[in-house]
Amino acid sequence: MQVRPLQVSDYGRISPVMNEWWGGQSVRQLLPRLFFEHFALTSFVIAEGDEIKAFLVGFVSPSIPGVAYIHFVGVAPASRTLGYGRRLYAHFFEAVAAKGCAEVRCITSPMNLGSIGFHERMGFRIVSNDGKLNGIPMTLNYAGEGQHRTQFSKQLDKRSTVT
Repeated sequence: MQVRPLQVSDYGRISPVMNEWWGGQSVRQLLPRLFFEHFALTSFVIAEGDEIKAFLVGFVSPSIPGVAYIHFVGVAPASRTLGYGRRLYAHFFEAVAAKGCAEVRCITSPMNLGSIGFHERMGFRIVSNDGKLNGIPMTLNYAGEGQHRTQFSKQLDKRSTVT
């Protein structure tokens, strides 16, 4: 399986499975079609035929020079131990480094310990600082009232690979 750029047609395969991939949580609305239309050059999928196994949606910040942002990442439950997330992140790091980015940022829920551990293993550091939940730093009300998030930052090295 190869990493390939996200396509608008992938929306019809990814959107219907999102809530299922997130254990029944309502997350589908967080990834509207516009991301598939406007950020395809920095967003990627791993697919087997027509079946999406994993995806990453990210972009170069239009407001903060040298910074890229990972908006959403998903790996099919049956594919979660195959290294697809790591492959997508490495591909994204290379793509945005080629566009002049030296830093990548992203967020997760402070309750999502699996995601926090993954990001730390990928070399991200937590940059949230105005609250804690069970010892996990977070930014209060980041995504709206009562919607706290843990923020991450990773400096890309000269080779733009996973460290």
